Order: sequence, then C-alpha cells, then structure tokens
Amino acid sequence: MFEGFDMSKMSEMMSQMQDKAKEIESQAKNVQFTAKAGGGLVEITANGAGEVIDLNIDDSLLDDKEYLQILLMSAMNDTAKMIEDNKKSQAMGMMGGMNPFK
Repeated sequence: MFEGFDMSKMSEMMSQMQDKAKEIESQAKNVQFTAKAGGGLVEITANGAGEVIDLNIDDSLLDDKEYLQILLMSAMNDTAKMIEDNKKSQAMGMMGGMNPFK
C-alpha cells in the first residue's frame, strides 16, 4: 500500500515546510496591503501579519459617523481578504514541488 513511500523523506519534507513557514511568517511584516473605501475617503494599510500600520480618514467624514463606520468596515474587510489571499497563495507555493513519493 505504501510501496515507494520513504518516511525519512517525509520527515525531511515536514522540516523544510516548518522552516519555510517560519521564514514566510517573519517576512509577512515587510509586506503591505492597502484598501480604500468611499473613493479613497478611507484608506487602511496593514502588513502581512494583519497589523494595521496606517489609517487615513478624510475630514469630510468626521460629521457622518454612520457612513464613516460603513467605510471603515469595508476597508478593513478588504484588507483582511488581501492578507488571507496572500497567506493562501504562500501556503500553496510552499507545498509546490514537494513530493514524498519520489
């Protein structure tokens, strides 16, 4: 059933994946994602670790709390999606090229 399956290669592959995951995690803080809402009235920038590093709100929104809240939620959700998509892309890239059945 497991003919051609080499456990030592599997262990080596898992170690490589852990090392790569740590490398990606440390590099995530250097990647930035920016989302805008309301035609640029709200702009949020976050790093790949999901930390918000910049937030700009147009002064015209300061008198309309409800609209500001809607635009903030939209920009935050867009940024979170970008970060999640980037993580998925990196995970798929990390898995590529590793075949324990060689």
